[in-house]
Amino acid sequence: MSNETGFSLWSGFVYVKTHESGGEVIVAICDEEILGTRLIDEKKGVAFYVDPYFYGGDKVSVEEALRILSRASIANLVGKRIVNVAIRHGFIHPEAVLYINDTPHAQFMVLK
Repeated sequence: MSNETGFSLWSGFVYVKTHESGGEVIVAICDEEILGTRLIDEKKGVAFYVDPYFYGGDKVSVEEALRILSRASIANLVGKRIVNVAIRHGFIHPEAVLYINDTPHAQFMVLK
């Protein structure tokens, strides 16, 4: 599966970290190449740190990340690879994505 730029959404890896709090399963996933970076969009006044403490869990395939994501009650996703795959698999609506320059960020919550 490739996106419009030709890069495969299935190639490369993502970092996945699961947090549990108050009965919720919080899953944080970022593309491998942006862990530890600062995303800054001066026009929007947004600065976002892809914090290794929050995102830096296990380095896994996109396919494995989707399996983990399916158990999440809350998810926080950042990066072209994981956000585009999450959109294609129905976890994220495309209009719910915030772009920090060209890097997508999305969240979802499952209401019980």
